[in-house]
Amino acid sequence: MTKNVGFLNEPGRKDPIKAPSVLKRLNAEVRARVERVKLLVLDVDGVLTDGRLYYHDDGTESKAFDVRDGHGIKMLSQAGIETTIISGRRSPSVDKRAADLGITEVVQGVIDKVPILEKLVSQKHLKPEEIAYVGDDIVDLPVMNRVGLAITVAGASEHLFDAAHYITIAPGGRGAVREVAELILGVRGRWSKVAGKYFD
Repeated sequence: MTKNVGFLNEPGRKDPIKAPSVLKRLNAEVRARVERVKLLVLDVDGVLTDGRLYYHDDGTESKAFDVRDGHGIKMLSQAGIETTIISGRRSPSVDKRAADLGITEVVQGVIDKVPILEKLVSQKHLKPEEIAYVGDDIVDLPVMNRVGLAITVAGASEHLFDAAHYITIAPGGRGAVREVAELILGVRGRWSKVAGKYFD
């Protein structure tokens, strides 16, 4: 008898919890990389946002964030997986968004992100292969080449595609981070724990 493919069975439940569909896209190598992830590191522009900057007449700028991405980050936190932000630009809106999501490690205004990555590895007592990084442009390549799970988003610079272990279906700022969150939670066996209440 064929089991339900794409469903996570949980003892005591009448119906299985539907697993994230992105799991079907994984080969064994990428799945193994995802299983090791303990920290998710995100770029901002083009990843948490669609990359566009909104300049206002008073000289300020703003960004648009996707609420589904935010919920994905919160679900990761509930599962014990931390998220960190490293951005090449500086923006008060990023600090505000991070605070709303409970992200305590935010580094902005850095072009060379490798030293920040190395600092994270040392401070958090992690191995590079336990870190996932999501970027969208060539400035992200040095970091992507040093982590265990390198991810880029749909619509990213084509130069990142060869370096990425996974390319999201969703574009940056439009659910890409949520997709990554469901990917990690599904592979790590945490999806039913954090999402099961919504299926009851």
